[in-house]
Amino acid sequence: MWPGLVALWLAGVAPGIHDRGVDFYKHQKYADAISTLEEAVKTETPGSSEYRESVLLIGQSYFMLSQAQKAIPWLEKAPNVNEANFMLGYAYLQTAQPERSEAAFARLFGLNPESAAGHLLAGQMMLKKEYRDEAVAEVKKALALDAKLPQAYFLLAEAAIGRGELDEAITDLTKELEIDPNFSMAWYRLGDVYSRQQRWEQAIPHLQRAVWLNPNYSGPYILLGKCYYNTQNFSNAEGILRRALALDPNNYSANYLLGRTLVAEGHAEEGKAVLEKLKSLPQ
Repeated sequence: MWPGLVALWLAGVAPGIHDRGVDFYKHQKYADAISTLEEAVKTETPGSSEYRESVLLIGQSYFMLSQAQKAIPWLEKAPNVNEANFMLGYAYLQTAQPERSEAAFARLFGLNPESAAGHLLAGQMMLKKEYRDEAVAEVKKALALDAKLPQAYFLLAEAAIGRGELDEAITDLTKELEIDPNFSMAWYRLGDVYSRQQRWEQAIPHLQRAVWLNPNYSGPYILLGKCYYNTQNFSNAEGILRRALALDPNNYSANYLLGRTLVAEGHAEEGKAVLEKLKSLPQ
C-alpha cells in the first residue's frame, strides 16, 4: 500500500474521499458533499489544492442549501476566487452584514470598497437580488463621493420602480440622463415608467431615443409598439413590432401585440395566425 494511502487509512479516511465529495457537489448532492468533504478536509494540508477545493465546495454547498451562516466561515477560508467572493457577498447580506458584503463584491471586481465605483458596484449586486434598501444605501454613499457618477441615479430609479414609486423613478432617470444622455437603458426605462402610467404619448419619444441609441435590443421596440397601438397609430405599431420580432422572433408580448395590431388594421386572417402562434410560445 502506498504511503499516502496508508496515512489516509490510519486517519480513518477511505482513499478517494475528496474525489467522492467533489462528485457529490457536481451532481448537486450538496448535503452529501458537505459531510464527505468535511471529513476529507481533516487530513488535507492547508494551502494544498485539495484543501482549497474542499473548503470552497463546502462553503458553496452550504450556500446552495440556503445556510448562509454555515457557508461564511468556509468561504472565508477559500482562496480569493470569484466564486467565493460572489457567494460571500450574498451570504453576508443574508446575515445582515452589508459592509462585509460590500467588501466581498468589491474584491469580486477588483475595486476599492470605499470608492464611489466600489459602492455603486455593491449597489448593483444587491439590487440584482432585490435587496433594495441596502442597494439604495450603497448608491447614496457613491453619490456622496461623486455626485455625477454615471448609472448611480439609474440604480436609484430601478429601486424606485421595484417599490412602485414611479414618479420618484422619473426624477432619478431624468437626473441620470442629464449626466449621460447617451445611456440607452435610461431612456428605455423612462419610456417604460411612462407606459406603466399609461402616459403613452410621453413615453414614445423616450423609447424612440432608446431605439436609436441601441437598435439591437428588442425591449424598447416592443414597448414602443405598445404605445403606438394604444394611441391607435396602428401603422407605426406594425412596423416597429415587426422590427422587434426580427430581433426576438419568439417574444410572446411582441407577437401578441402584432396580432392585435393586424386585426385592428383589418388584416384579420394574418392577425389571427399570429395570435394562434402564441399557443406554442412561453409566456
